[in-house]
Amino acid sequence: MSAVIEAARAAPLPRPQPAPRRRRRRAIGAVLVPLGFALFVLALWEAVVRIAALPPYILPAPSNFIAVLVARHAPILQMAAQTAKATLLGFAIGVSVGLVLGGVIGSSRAIYRTVYPALIGFHTIPSVALIPLFVVWFGAGPHIAVLTAVVVCFFPVTVIVATAISTSAPELDDVLRSLGATRSDVLFKVAFPRAMPQFFGSIKLAITGAFIGTIVAETIAANSGIGYVMVVATNSMDGALAFAALSVLALMGVTLYALSLLIEKRLTGWAYRGR
Repeated sequence: MSAVIEAARAAPLPRPQPAPRRRRRRAIGAVLVPLGFALFVLALWEAVVRIAALPPYILPAPSNFIAVLVARHAPILQMAAQTAKATLLGFAIGVSVGLVLGGVIGSSRAIYRTVYPALIGFHTIPSVALIPLFVVWFGAGPHIAVLTAVVVCFFPVTVIVATAISTSAPELDDVLRSLGATRSDVLFKVAFPRAMPQFFGSIKLAITGAFIGTIVAETIAANSGIGYVMVVATNSMDGALAFAALSVLALMGVTLYALSLLIEKRLTGWAYRGR
Protein backbone atom coordinates (compact mmCIF):
# COMPACT_ATOMS: atom_id res chain seq x y z
CA MET A 1 0.00 0.00 0.00
CA SER A 2 2.81 2.38 0.91
CA ALA A 3 4.53 1.58 -2.40
CA VAL A 4 1.38 2.58 -4.29
CA ILE A 5 1.16 5.86 -2.36
CA GLU A 6 4.84 6.63 -3.00
CA ALA A 7 4.40 5.89 -6.71
CA ALA A 8 1.38 8.18 -6.84
CA ARG A 9 3.35 10.94 -5.17
CA ALA A 10 6.25 10.47 -7.52
CA ALA A 11 4.03 10.55 -10.63
CA PRO A 12 4.08 13.97 -12.29
CA LEU A 13 0.89 15.96 -12.10
CA PRO A 14 -0.87 16.52 -15.41
CA ARG A 15 -0.10 19.88 -16.90
CA PRO A 16 -3.00 22.27 -17.20
CA GLN A 17 -4.09 22.70 -20.76
CA PRO A 18 -3.09 26.08 -22.14
CA ALA A 19 -5.97 28.56 -22.30
CA PRO A 20 -5.59 29.31 -26.05
CA ARG A 21 -5.83 25.61 -26.86
CA ARG A 22 -8.97 25.25 -24.74
CA ARG A 23 -10.53 28.25 -26.44
CA ARG A 24 -9.62 26.86 -29.85
CA ARG A 25 -11.19 23.49 -29.09
CA ARG A 26 -14.28 25.18 -27.67
CA ALA A 27 -14.61 27.31 -30.82
CA ILE A 28 -14.21 24.27 -33.08
CA GLY A 29 -16.79 22.38 -31.04
CA ALA A 30 -19.20 25.32 -31.25
CA VAL A 31 -19.03 25.03 -35.04
CA LEU A 32 -18.86 21.26 -35.52
CA VAL A 33 -21.65 20.29 -33.11
CA PRO A 34 -24.39 22.42 -34.77
CA LEU A 35 -23.05 21.49 -38.20
CA GLY A 36 -23.18 17.80 -37.34
CA PHE A 37 -26.73 18.17 -36.06
CA ALA A 38 -27.77 19.97 -39.27
CA LEU A 39 -26.24 17.21 -41.40
CA PHE A 40 -28.05 14.58 -39.32
CA VAL A 41 -31.38 16.35 -39.82
CA LEU A 42 -30.78 16.60 -43.57
CA ALA A 43 -29.87 12.91 -43.79
CA LEU A 44 -32.97 11.94 -41.83
CA TRP A 45 -35.07 14.23 -44.01
CA GLU A 46 -33.65 12.62 -47.17
CA ALA A 47 -34.39 9.12 -45.84
CA VAL A 48 -37.97 9.96 -44.83
CA VAL A 49 -38.79 11.53 -48.20
CA ARG A 50 -37.35 8.61 -50.15
CA ILE A 51 -39.00 5.95 -47.99
CA ALA A 52 -42.39 7.69 -48.06
CA ALA A 53 -42.00 8.51 -51.80
CA LEU A 54 -43.27 12.04 -51.27
CA PRO A 55 -43.68 14.12 -54.45
CA PRO A 56 -41.30 17.10 -54.72
CA TYR A 57 -44.09 19.69 -54.80
CA ILE A 58 -45.15 18.57 -51.30
CA LEU A 59 -41.78 18.00 -49.66
CA PRO A 60 -38.62 17.84 -51.78
CA ALA A 61 -35.62 15.89 -50.57
CA PRO A 62 -32.52 17.90 -49.60
CA SER A 63 -30.72 16.48 -52.63
CA ASN A 64 -33.45 17.96 -54.86
CA PHE A 65 -33.42 21.53 -53.59
CA ILE A 66 -29.62 21.54 -53.22
CA ALA A 67 -29.40 20.57 -56.90
CA VAL A 68 -31.78 23.42 -57.76
CA LEU A 69 -29.70 25.79 -55.65
CA VAL A 70 -26.54 24.79 -57.48
CA ALA A 71 -28.13 24.96 -60.92
CA ARG A 72 -29.91 28.29 -60.36
CA HIS A 73 -27.55 29.87 -57.88
CA ALA A 74 -27.05 33.11 -59.81
CA PRO A 75 -30.66 34.40 -59.74
CA ILE A 76 -31.28 33.00 -56.26
CA LEU A 77 -28.20 34.72 -54.85
CA GLN A 78 -29.18 37.94 -56.60
CA MET A 79 -32.57 37.83 -54.90
CA ALA A 80 -30.92 36.87 -51.61
CA ALA A 81 -28.65 39.92 -51.87
CA GLN A 82 -31.70 42.17 -52.17
CA THR A 83 -33.26 40.54 -49.11
CA ALA A 84 -30.03 40.80 -47.14
CA LYS A 85 -29.64 44.47 -48.06
CA ALA A 86 -33.17 45.35 -46.96
CA THR A 87 -32.92 43.26 -43.80
CA LEU A 88 -29.55 44.64 -42.70
CA LEU A 89 -30.58 48.24 -43.37
CA GLY A 90 -33.85 47.86 -41.51
CA PHE A 91 -32.14 45.94 -38.73
CA ALA A 92 -29.46 48.63 -38.28
CA ILE A 93 -31.98 51.49 -38.23
CA GLY A 94 -34.45 49.69 -35.98
CA VAL A 95 -31.83 48.58 -33.44
CA SER A 96 -30.20 52.03 -33.35
CA VAL A 97 -33.51 53.84 -32.83
CA GLY A 98 -34.63 51.23 -30.30
CA LEU A 99 -31.41 51.54 -28.30
CA VAL A 100 -31.58 55.33 -28.15
CA LEU A 101 -35.29 55.49 -27.36
CA GLY A 102 -35.00 52.66 -24.82
CA GLY A 103 -32.20 54.56 -23.09
CA VAL A 104 -34.28 57.74 -22.97
CA ILE A 105 -37.36 55.94 -21.63
CA GLY A 106 -35.45 53.89 -19.08
CA SER A 107 -33.37 56.79 -17.78
CA SER A 108 -36.37 58.66 -16.37
CA ARG A 109 -38.98 57.15 -14.10
CA ALA A 110 -41.53 59.74 -15.19
CA ILE A 111 -41.00 59.03 -18.89
CA TYR A 112 -40.98 55.28 -18.22
CA ARG A 113 -44.32 55.39 -16.41
CA THR A 114 -45.85 57.62 -19.09
CA VAL A 115 -44.56 56.08 -22.31
CA TYR A 116 -44.02 52.41 -21.49
CA PRO A 117 -47.73 51.36 -21.36
CA ALA A 118 -48.35 53.00 -24.74
CA LEU A 119 -45.23 51.31 -26.13
CA ILE A 120 -46.52 47.92 -25.01
CA GLY A 121 -49.87 48.71 -26.63
CA PHE A 122 -48.20 49.49 -29.95
CA HIS A 123 -46.09 46.36 -29.62
CA THR A 124 -49.22 44.19 -29.54
CA ILE A 125 -50.09 45.32 -33.08
CA PRO A 126 -48.69 42.82 -35.61
CA SER A 127 -46.01 44.67 -37.52
CA VAL A 128 -46.86 42.92 -40.78
CA ALA A 129 -50.38 44.36 -40.53
CA LEU A 130 -48.84 47.76 -41.23
CA ILE A 131 -47.55 46.71 -44.66
CA PRO A 132 -50.76 47.71 -46.53
CA LEU A 133 -50.58 51.12 -44.86
CA PHE A 134 -46.94 51.50 -45.86
CA VAL A 135 -47.90 50.70 -49.46
CA VAL A 136 -50.61 53.38 -49.38
CA TRP A 137 -48.31 55.96 -47.81
CA PHE A 138 -45.03 55.27 -49.65
CA GLY A 139 -45.93 53.09 -52.66
CA ALA A 140 -44.87 49.54 -53.40
CA GLY A 141 -41.19 48.65 -53.73
CA PRO A 142 -38.14 47.34 -51.88
CA HIS A 143 -38.33 50.19 -49.36
CA ILE A 144 -41.45 48.59 -47.86
CA ALA A 145 -39.30 45.66 -46.73
CA VAL A 146 -36.87 48.07 -45.06
CA LEU A 147 -39.67 49.89 -43.24
CA THR A 148 -41.19 46.61 -42.06
CA ALA A 149 -37.83 45.39 -40.75
CA VAL A 150 -37.36 48.70 -38.90
CA VAL A 151 -40.72 48.39 -37.18
CA VAL A 152 -40.19 44.74 -36.27
CA CYS A 153 -36.72 45.41 -34.79
CA PHE A 154 -37.61 48.66 -33.10
CA PHE A 155 -40.14 47.43 -30.52
CA PRO A 156 -38.34 44.52 -28.82
CA VAL A 157 -35.09 46.47 -28.51
CA THR A 158 -36.84 49.53 -27.07
CA VAL A 159 -38.90 47.55 -24.58
CA ILE A 160 -36.06 45.36 -23.33
CA VAL A 161 -33.48 48.17 -23.11
CA ALA A 162 -35.91 50.49 -21.32
CA THR A 163 -36.74 47.79 -18.78
CA ALA A 164 -33.08 46.85 -18.26
CA ILE A 165 -31.99 50.44 -17.65
CA SER A 166 -34.92 51.34 -15.40
CA THR A 167 -34.26 48.30 -13.17
CA SER A 168 -30.46 48.63 -13.11
CA ALA A 169 -29.54 48.38 -9.39
CA PRO A 170 -31.19 51.54 -7.99
CA GLU A 171 -29.29 51.16 -4.70
CA LEU A 172 -26.01 51.32 -6.62
CA ASP A 173 -27.19 54.44 -8.39
CA ASP A 174 -27.98 56.08 -5.05
CA VAL A 175 -24.51 55.27 -3.75
CA LEU A 176 -22.83 56.71 -6.83
CA ARG A 177 -24.95 59.84 -6.71
CA SER A 178 -24.02 60.34 -3.06
CA LEU A 179 -20.34 60.09 -4.07
CA GLY A 180 -20.73 62.93 -6.55
CA ALA A 181 -21.57 61.10 -9.79
CA THR A 182 -23.84 62.98 -12.12
CA ARG A 183 -26.96 61.54 -13.68
CA SER A 184 -25.23 61.12 -17.02
CA ASP A 185 -22.30 59.37 -15.32
CA VAL A 186 -24.65 56.84 -13.74
CA LEU A 187 -26.50 56.36 -17.03
CA PHE A 188 -23.53 55.87 -19.35
CA LYS A 189 -21.05 54.24 -16.95
CA VAL A 190 -23.39 51.99 -14.96
CA ALA A 191 -26.87 51.59 -16.45
CA PHE A 192 -25.92 51.15 -20.12
CA PRO A 193 -23.09 48.65 -19.47
CA ARG A 194 -25.31 46.63 -17.14
CA ALA A 195 -28.05 46.59 -19.80
CA MET A 196 -25.76 45.26 -22.55
CA PRO A 197 -26.54 41.54 -21.96
CA GLN A 198 -30.27 42.27 -22.21
CA PHE A 199 -29.63 44.45 -25.26
CA PHE A 200 -27.89 41.63 -27.09
CA GLY A 201 -30.73 39.33 -26.06
CA SER A 202 -33.14 41.73 -27.76
CA ILE A 203 -30.89 41.75 -30.84
CA LYS A 204 -31.38 37.99 -31.20
CA LEU A 205 -35.13 38.57 -31.29
CA ALA A 206 -34.70 41.46 -33.69
CA ILE A 207 -32.65 39.38 -36.13
CA THR A 208 -35.42 36.82 -36.51
CA GLY A 209 -38.08 39.51 -36.68
CA ALA A 210 -36.18 41.49 -39.31
CA PHE A 211 -36.01 38.52 -41.68
CA ILE A 212 -39.67 37.67 -41.09
CA GLY A 213 -40.75 41.25 -41.73
CA THR A 214 -38.63 41.53 -44.88
CA ILE A 215 -39.88 38.27 -46.37
CA VAL A 216 -43.53 39.06 -45.67
CA ALA A 217 -43.14 42.54 -47.17
CA GLU A 218 -41.45 41.10 -50.27
CA THR A 219 -44.30 38.65 -50.79
CA ILE A 220 -46.83 41.49 -50.67
CA ALA A 221 -45.27 44.65 -52.03
CA ALA A 222 -42.07 43.86 -53.95
CA ASN A 223 -40.94 42.20 -57.15
CA SER A 224 -37.54 41.07 -55.89
CA GLY A 225 -36.00 39.27 -52.96
CA ILE A 226 -36.40 35.84 -51.42
CA GLY A 227 -40.03 36.59 -50.59
CA TYR A 228 -40.74 37.19 -54.28
CA VAL A 229 -38.98 33.91 -55.12
CA MET A 230 -41.27 32.15 -52.64
CA VAL A 231 -44.33 33.61 -54.37
CA VAL A 232 -43.08 32.48 -57.79
CA ALA A 233 -42.21 29.02 -56.46
CA THR A 234 -45.58 28.46 -54.79
CA ASN A 235 -47.52 29.74 -57.82
CA SER A 236 -45.68 27.26 -60.03
CA MET A 237 -45.81 24.44 -57.42
CA ASP A 238 -42.01 24.30 -57.46
CA GLY A 239 -41.24 22.97 -53.99
CA ALA A 240 -37.55 22.48 -54.72
CA LEU A 241 -37.11 26.16 -55.64
CA ALA A 242 -39.01 27.24 -52.54
CA PHE A 243 -36.81 25.17 -50.24
CA ALA A 244 -33.67 26.30 -52.06
CA ALA A 245 -34.65 29.90 -51.31
CA LEU A 246 -35.48 29.01 -47.71
CA SER A 247 -32.11 27.34 -47.23
CA VAL A 248 -30.32 30.51 -48.36
CA LEU A 249 -32.50 32.54 -46.01
CA ALA A 250 -31.70 30.22 -43.11
CA LEU A 251 -27.98 30.48 -43.85
CA MET A 252 -28.19 34.29 -43.81
CA GLY A 253 -30.02 34.21 -40.49
CA VAL A 254 -27.49 31.88 -38.89
CA THR A 255 -24.61 34.02 -40.17
CA LEU A 256 -26.08 37.21 -38.72
CA TYR A 257 -26.84 35.45 -35.44
CA ALA A 258 -23.28 34.13 -35.19
CA LEU A 259 -21.89 37.61 -35.88
CA SER A 260 -24.03 39.13 -33.14
CA LEU A 261 -22.99 36.35 -30.76
CA LEU A 262 -19.32 37.04 -31.48
CA ILE A 263 -19.76 40.75 -30.79
CA GLU A 264 -21.72 39.96 -27.64
CA LYS A 265 -18.93 37.78 -26.26
CA ARG A 266 -16.41 40.50 -27.01
CA LEU A 267 -18.38 43.26 -25.30
CA THR A 268 -20.22 41.47 -22.49
CA GLY A 269 -17.97 38.53 -21.61
CA TRP A 270 -17.68 39.95 -18.10
CA ALA A 271 -21.38 39.27 -17.49
CA TYR A 272 -21.12 35.49 -17.92
CA ARG A 273 -19.53 32.92 -15.69
CA GLY A 274 -16.45 31.24 -17.10
CA ARG A 275 -16.61 27.50 -17.76
